[in-house]
Amino acid sequence: MPRIAVLATLDSKADAARWVCDSLRRAGAEPWLLDLSLRPHDTPGADVSGADLAQASDIAWHDLAHLERSAAAQTMITGGTAILGSAVDTGELAGVIGVGGANGATIFCAMMRALPALFPKVMVTPVAATAAVQWYVAESDIAMYPTIGDIVMNRITRAVMENAAHAVAGMAAAWEARHERTEDTDPLIGVSSFGNLQKGVDRITEGLHGHGFEVMHFHASGPGGKALESLAGQGELAGIIDFATSELTDLLTGGVYSAGDGRLKSAGAAGLAQVVVPGALDFTNWWVGECPERYKDRAFFQYNVEILLMRTNAEEMAELGRMMADRLNAASGPVTVMIPIRGFSSFVDSDSYDLDGNVVGPWRQPETDRAFTIALRQNLTHGRIAELDLHINDADFADACVAELMTFLAP
Repeated sequence: MPRIAVLATLDSKADAARWVCDSLRRAGAEPWLLDLSLRPHDTPGADVSGADLAQASDIAWHDLAHLERSAAAQTMITGGTAILGSAVDTGELAGVIGVGGANGATIFCAMMRALPALFPKVMVTPVAATAAVQWYVAESDIAMYPTIGDIVMNRITRAVMENAAHAVAGMAAAWEARHERTEDTDPLIGVSSFGNLQKGVDRITEGLHGHGFEVMHFHASGPGGKALESLAGQGELAGIIDFATSELTDLLTGGVYSAGDGRLKSAGAAGLAQVVVPGALDFTNWWVGECPERYKDRAFFQYNVEILLMRTNAEEMAELGRMMADRLNAASGPVTVMIPIRGFSSFVDSDSYDLDGNVVGPWRQPETDRAFTIALRQNLTHGRIAELDLHINDADFADACVAELMTFLAP
């Protein structure tokens, strides 16, 4: 029977934890119950007690009572992640399921996000039906099951938990079966993507397929960039064409599609070959109607009913060049930055507007974009820069990106 970790706080959710364990047994799996309660208690039943988990973080369980709730939670996350990760690494586990409220979801999902991609992960919680799910899941592949009501045992919540238990049991069986198979698979290349760069991304994908690679696209909207960095760090990727690095712009300006400060770091730390492109660096993404006051006098383009694009200015472009250089200088693998002189996005033939809808000038601003290249050249000490007199969506530019990556990956 596949063994599945059950994450719960027995001081408040013991009934739910027992029901999930019983449901797993009925589904043909062996439950392994971890108690992540933040306060000592006498409720029995855990295979790994709260004391064990606290000890894994070098603290006594009773001392958690003297910590603020957030600090106590982080302590249990640290201990739980270590114990859970060790069990996964040694092949003792085939899945994990958590059941809890908002605090439980924060703790359990943090532990799950540290586990390998594709390892079965399920979270059963009422907050799965809220907007906060984007932070619980983030760059991972956690399956979220909303309990509909709060976690009080009744026929509705029991059925949801039972469904989730059977789901993770099936996922665990598939996980074990995949690891027993020995068929060869093509190496996987990560390609960051964005809607306005689709022509270039599609051409790159076609070229990589022609060279015998699998391709995975990562949409540059925050979680996509985090997922790219996560899979690169886990060794799942053979190389990267980072075509849409626009999450750096949102990181710099505070836009809604930031992937955080880890962007353009993990692939380099893993020694992967990287072809990096300033794709869509020429704008920040805001939700329509939510652009901060300090940016109201800038140039914009409304992409759709949800997204408002703000044109990057020369000062920001220069800072982006420095940011990219700093990240790539730390890489241990080969790097080339490919720069399309004729434009970083598909909007080069469009006008830009003020917030009242008046045209303020063309989107295409070669001198503004040139500030990025100048700063990059001044600061990049690892790898090389190639400027091409092409637009980013030109087929020749995409082909050049593929050819450059092949120079790194050729046997």
